[in-house]
This record gives sequence, structure tokens and C-alpha cells, in this order.
Amino acid sequence: MAPSHAHPKGSPEAGFTYIAVLIALAISAVTAIGGLQIGSVMQRRAAEESLLDIGHQYRAALKSYAKATPAGQPTYPKTLQDLVRDPRFPNPVRHLRKIYFDPMTGTETWGLLKTPDGTGIIGIFSQSTGRPIKVGNFLAVDQAFQNKKSYTEWVFMQAPNLRPAPLPVPGLVPQPQPVPQPAPPPTTVPGSAAPPGSP
Repeated sequence: MAPSHAHPKGSPEAGFTYIAVLIALAISAVTAIGGLQIGSVMQRRAAEESLLDIGHQYRAALKSYAKATPAGQPTYPKTLQDLVRDPRFPNPVRHLRKIYFDPMTGTETWGLLKTPDGTGIIGIFSQSTGRPIKVGNFLAVDQAFQNKKSYTEWVFMQAPNLRPAPLPVPGLVPQPQPVPQPAPPPTTVPGSAAPPGSP
């Protein structure tokens, strides 16, 4: 019978083996956690790139909608569905292939930036309040996204120079301003000297 080489219980060799197993398990756990974190960051970066791509399509669709406006018709769509089928024309006119999902939230619900009167859409944005990983190196059309703190600030607008009207302050009623009245012409009392410079 061959002699056994198993370490006796309580021997130094058994203790070293136990410690080595614990170290190996700890390294495996740290590696696994690191791998999950790297994977999560990579997924976020991919979702950000997808958001930028989809946002560009919405921006182009809003511009196309405005450019195709018939005389007397509104320049801005009332709903995003109007971009998929333009209701201003009797025959189907598409500015957007379909309503895209927001890659940051996984839903078709987008934040909408409206015209000052609230009747038209001038821009869209993700409703995710997460902090972007990408804070620089944007395309020229996306320079406004530099160093933003939330995805809600990545607004894809049809007209970058158009902003919604500021909201009124609750309880504040604008007061009418007095209209300045012209000064009355100088009068002269009979028998008194006329003002200098008068005929």
C-alpha cells in the first residue's frame, strides 16, 4: 500500500494550503466584480452612442418636418407620431421611420421640449437623470452637451436658437405701467412778459 502524502490536520502545510485557497477565492471575487463594473461601463457607453445616433435622427426629422411645411400649416409637430406620418398631407409623408426607444430608459417615452405656446415640439431628450460618462469630444452639432450633469440636458433640437418661454412666477401679477403724458405748453398771463424765445 502506497504511503499517503496528505498533510496531517493542524500541520503547517495544511494551514498554508487553506490560506492559499482563501487568497485564490478573494482574487477571483475581485476579478469578477471588476469584470462586472467594466461591463457596466461599456454598456453605458454603448447606450450613450445609441442615444446620440437616435437623437440625431429625431433632430433631422424635426428639421425635415419644418422644411416641408405647406403654406398656412404649423411648422412644428404636435406629437412625435406626426414625424412618422405627417398629417398635413393627404398622402403618407414620413420624416422618421418609426418611434425609437430611449436606450437609456428602455421605453418609447421621451421628454419633449415645446414651443412657447405649448402646441409644437421643438426638441426631444432622454428622461434618464443619470450622469453621462461622455462629457467631451462631441460632434459640432452636439457641442451644447459638453460637461452636462444629466442625460436630460442632452436636448436634440430642431432650432437651437429657439427656447421655450419662461414660466410665470406663481402669484405674481404683472402691473400695468403708467404711460408718460406730454408736458403741457407754457401759458402766458395777459400783461405779463412772454417767455424768452417766444414770438
